[in-house]
Amino acid sequence: MGKLQSKFRRRSDLYKAKEGAELAPVHQVVQYEAAHTDAVNCVVSLTSDLCVSGGHDQAVVVCDWRAGKQCKSFQGHSREITKRYINVFDLCVGVCLRVWDSRTWQVTNTFPAKQYIQTHCDISSNCYHLLSSSNGFGGQGCEATLWDLRQPGCKVAEYRGHLQTTACCVFVPPRPGCPALVASSSYDSSVKIWDQNTAACLYTLTLDGSGPLVSLAPCDSSSLLCASFNTGLHQLHLDQGAVPSLTEVARF
Repeated sequence: MGKLQSKFRRRSDLYKAKEGAELAPVHQVVQYEAAHTDAVNCVVSLTSDLCVSGGHDQAVVVCDWRAGKQCKSFQGHSREITKRYINVFDLCVGVCLRVWDSRTWQVTNTFPAKQYIQTHCDISSNCYHLLSSSNGFGGQGCEATLWDLRQPGCKVAEYRGHLQTTACCVFVPPRPGCPALVASSSYDSSVKIWDQNTAACLYTLTLDGSGPLVSLAPCDSSSLLCASFNTGLHQLHLDQGAVPSLTEVARF
């Protein structure tokens, strides 16, 4: 284990959720062979069955997430993989968000994101809304913000509640008859499900010992993948019922 990873491991207690978080029912979590040998930094959904992830082990790995089986590992990078995108968005993330026109390379919209460093962004399937997350925590700043792309600088909602940096925020694929949902993951080892429109936190799942949860990938309306520093990739089941709930199904 490298010095950097060891440092994160020693600090892992900082990322555990405090008392008062909702507890998931006790159940059996399937443990598959690990996809990576070190911390996982990012994961994205490739198809309905496949995901792609990258980590500190300098590998890009394609897995069948439903079966928990590694399909292909690509070696060749000399340093850790920090990000992996299947789709490229014309977006610059800093202390503000800028949307660019890829044809003219001109800024078409700017969103004020205060003084906090922006960690992730996602665009809704209809291209009407933008989600951004930041390193604001402890009641300071906005852990995640919903913006209206049709109106310059228009903030729709703020999602607050994580105890540490919010590393990722994504739109959950909608299910007919259910409210629109947003999911976020944090350095505090938790994943939260939010009502997109009211910003109410509907469920919190804490993955004890996982360390920072740095990336989320929605696969369908009932499945989320989550990348962690300490415990690899997590497959989560989302029940979009009258009262949404989130359950860990497997690790790999």
